Amino acid sequence: MIDAPARYSQNWDLESLFPHPAGGDFPQVLDTFRRELEALADQSDRLPPVAESAANPVAWRDFLGSCERLEMRACDLASFVGCHAAADAGNKRIRQFEAALSALDPVRERILTNLEFALRDASDGEFQKLTKADPALTKIEFFLAQRRKNARLRLPRGEELLAADLAVDGIHAWGRLYDRLSGELRIRVMEKGDIVEKSPGQIRFDSPERSVRQNNFYAAEKAWSTIADSCADALNHIAGTRLTLYRRLGLADHLDMPLHRNRMQRATLDAMWSAVTSRKAVLQKYLTAKARLLGHERLAWYDTQAPLPAADEPGRSPEISYDDGADLVVRTFSEFSSDLGDFAQRALSNRWIEAEDRSGKRQGAFCTGFAAAQESRVFMTFTRSYDNVSTLAHELGHAYHSWVLKDQPYFLQDYPMNLAETASTFAEAVLAERRLAESGSRSEKLSILDHLLTDAVAYLMNIHARFLFENRFHEERRAGEVPAARLSELMLSAQKEAFLDALVPDGWYPDFWISKLHFYISGLPFYNFPYTFGYLLSTGLVGLSQEAGDLFPDQYRLLLLATGCMETEAAVQSTTGYDLGCAAFWNKSLDLIERRVGQFLELV
Repeated sequence: MIDAPARYSQNWDLESLFPHPAGGDFPQVLDTFRRELEALADQSDRLPPVAESAANPVAWRDFLGSCERLEMRACDLASFVGCHAAADAGNKRIRQFEAALSALDPVRERILTNLEFALRDASDGEFQKLTKADPALTKIEFFLAQRRKNARLRLPRGEELLAADLAVDGIHAWGRLYDRLSGELRIRVMEKGDIVEKSPGQIRFDSPERSVRQNNFYAAEKAWSTIADSCADALNHIAGTRLTLYRRLGLADHLDMPLHRNRMQRATLDAMWSAVTSRKAVLQKYLTAKARLLGHERLAWYDTQAPLPAADEPGRSPEISYDDGADLVVRTFSEFSSDLGDFAQRALSNRWIEAEDRSGKRQGAFCTGFAAAQESRVFMTFTRSYDNVSTLAHELGHAYHSWVLKDQPYFLQDYPMNLAETASTFAEAVLAERRLAESGSRSEKLSILDHLLTDAVAYLMNIHARFLFENRFHEERRAGEVPAARLSELMLSAQKEAFLDALVPDGWYPDFWISKLHFYISGLPFYNFPYTFGYLLSTGLVGLSQEAGDLFPDQYRLLLLATGCMETEAAVQSTTGYDLGCAAFWNKSLDLIERRVGQFLELV
């Protein structure tokens, strides 16, 4: 039997963006960018004071125009090289380009430092006069106000520039070391009687066979443990660098900076975690029921993503092809809004997605943007599971967010991570709700509800464990480096608390801190709570979409636009009416999760 030709390529097109890094033209692209960036940095040293510029704002307008163009170029180049590095993790030449771009970060930092200090030194009145003196400046007033606020979280100028220089071979180098170690790691697993080596991203814990999940888990745990000490060094030095800077800045604690970067109030974070802690016990009932269905008294870590036995019944395959999964996403998005559906079709047809299941790729999935081309690229590994289809929807949700903002000034296309995760998790929820509504059998409904509640466990338990671990690790790190064994103790404690001790006693994953790349992202501290925030906000948006009907897609677009030009709380309240500082909002989202648990238990 001859397989039908694939409708969608599983390999992305990068060549339409820049010359291939292996070719001879790309170094010239980098060199041209470097020279233009250095010239702008010199210009930023001579930026006229705000107080003198309101009457003649041309210098500021032209400077910010050049700054916007080159910052866009910097991000596009970083995305381009990052895409190649993820798709070919062992390529040393590409890693050299990553290092070359990283070496230019201090120059970019010098420009932004000069900008922020000039804005900080102005009075409120002088700042207002400048932003009203030219339409181009008025349009990006929110961006300028944010940079002015950033300056209050800066060291003195000389120290700030020195810190940026040292970060290249310091905190960011530790992040790159982790990327190299994890990218080169190979996990030896048994497959059809043979021992094969796989990349971490190829290892699945959603097999219907418990022996496969268990063997994959222990094989992965063994492989990751071989680099535990090096990863502990990287984690300690990344956190240590941050804590040193925070102490010099006089910040209250290690959460001040992540909250600032998410444009989010501490009261919002506290309200969210308080609601989660008080309500997530309902997930214990789900985990207990799932364990019974799988034939166990309690689940182990590697069972939480396992499909239900009913999902593997004769006549229904637990697998789905990439083409069918992509079509499902397009159809679902189109039912929500033609704009979202057309966008997904464009991304698939124009080869914006790298999904091939092959060795040598980095683990995980991401979406990255190319603002100049008004395009995005999605990276993932598609292993024919419905979870992969959800991942595709998730990453296309990110890409759609960028698409909605594409005609805004570049400085108003940036949004905090917590609101970024809203768009992606909402896209996942739209897909899941469609599948649930169309399911015709008890077993299919159970399978879909299981997927939805597996997500709830991930966002309300797994990510809560990451938050608890990282919070306590930073507290201990103030007193000195934390060894690998202690990191595992902290992770085990956090998992038991976050999961309400619901798993089997020997079924935890204390070495999870080694394998989770989010802990090693040097540019973004606390890469965890924004996921829970986005999940709960998107869950609330699902309820709102059901109430608002055909009016909601436009309301949703307005929310995505607001993410680039408002604080988090204001963006949400101005477009949806939700007050994020109140437990009532979070409980509204958790009510939907509790109803899903009730549906699951009733079907069981």
